[in-house]
Amino acid sequence: MSATFLGMPGNFPENSQKAVQDSQLRYNLRKATHTIRGKRAGVVGELPDWAELRAAGKAIKDHTLRNLDRYLVQLERAVQDAGGTVHWARDAAEANRIVTGLVKATGEREVVKVKSMATQEIELNQALAAEGITAYETDLAELIVQLGDDFPSHILVPAIHRNRSEIREIFLEKMPETPEGLTDDPPALAEAARLHLRERFLRSKVAISGANFMVAETGTLVVLESEGNGRMCLTLPETLISVVGIEKLLPSWRDLEVFLQLLPRSSTGERMNPYTSMWTGAVEGQDFHLVLLDNGRTGVLADEVGRQALRCIRCSACLNVCPVYERTGGHAYGSVYPGPIGAILTPQLRGMGSELDASLPYASSLCGACYDVCPVAIDIPEVLVDLRAKAPHAAAEKAGMKVAGWILDDHRRLAAAQRLAAKVRGLVPKKRLPGPMSAWTDTRDVPEIPEESFRDWWERNERA
Repeated sequence: MSATFLGMPGNFPENSQKAVQDSQLRYNLRKATHTIRGKRAGVVGELPDWAELRAAGKAIKDHTLRNLDRYLVQLERAVQDAGGTVHWARDAAEANRIVTGLVKATGEREVVKVKSMATQEIELNQALAAEGITAYETDLAELIVQLGDDFPSHILVPAIHRNRSEIREIFLEKMPETPEGLTDDPPALAEAARLHLRERFLRSKVAISGANFMVAETGTLVVLESEGNGRMCLTLPETLISVVGIEKLLPSWRDLEVFLQLLPRSSTGERMNPYTSMWTGAVEGQDFHLVLLDNGRTGVLADEVGRQALRCIRCSACLNVCPVYERTGGHAYGSVYPGPIGAILTPQLRGMGSELDASLPYASSLCGACYDVCPVAIDIPEVLVDLRAKAPHAAAEKAGMKVAGWILDDHRRLAAAQRLAAKVRGLVPKKRLPGPMSAWTDTRDVPEIPEESFRDWWERNERA
């Protein structure tokens, strides 16, 4: 996997600083996220047992992750019994090699895709293009991003940073069949996209999909969507290749029922999504291949604190309530997974060897709003703090923390340090600290040191 998503440079502080200067971007994000989270709050409030559903989702995911090896083997056997073929991919390179090989074996030079974050994660479109194969996105938001030579900026609504006027201009420029009199009315834009995609669906022989869930007991894959494009993509082509992360597994149909309540309400603020497509193995003569993707997931599974990120069902509720995401958008995170969940998932999948990945655990105010809305109770602030401890730190910072730990570990040493600080308070700069400590004061004021510590004040007044 590349160090940054689609080659995005820099680190989060640099990227976010540029993003917050874009007033149109901030307006688009604020309007969209507030609308979605308002709808979510309404439909979640209708359920008196929402807390119990949330706890059940968490318990099912935790049980599955603890027994992932057993359920993956069960899934493989069920898919094969239903006429499908299962492939295992350790990393992005292996997954791309498998998929491009399968497409080339059909003799086709173009494929249609239904939204799959896993294929974005491994940069499959670029791998296919390198082999002379063109991939057409069929999800409306993904289509907008692709036509605009852009990057996705949201888990659920990849083109959330675009407004209607911008989308109209993209369609007029990049879709030859678009009428010149196209308005920015949503139905008109949707109709233009429908006409553009219909030809692709009818002529494409190969489709590539992801999946929201996989059911181990039957080998069934499940896709939830709102437009119907996914269903056409899944049913019309002669060959279907599904690339799915190994963590998307559920043991049984009974477990799926819980998530079919949690996901629509948390993602789009709907009681039920318009289209739920399910398929088991090779159906109606279609050649079906399932590519099970690891790409760092077993490494995440080994981390006692960080493994809870694998419970994520990609609902995007955490993005819609995050004050940081609302102001910076998704591009600042430099990953296909933006927002709070991206800040904990991406550094674990990719490691923190790059400047960008090392900065992501700090892309949060730790307000906890993300944990409150997560339908599977991922404690994102807990994982962020854990990752901050594991992130690379400068030698001076490590030394400072070691000294601070030594002082704070003993009340007598702390009292002595407080008295010393009070004596030299006049020498401390009011605005900016010198040397290695200057970065800390770039974004905050130096706190005023009191003339007397609380400990000394208390002791003096108690004596009196």
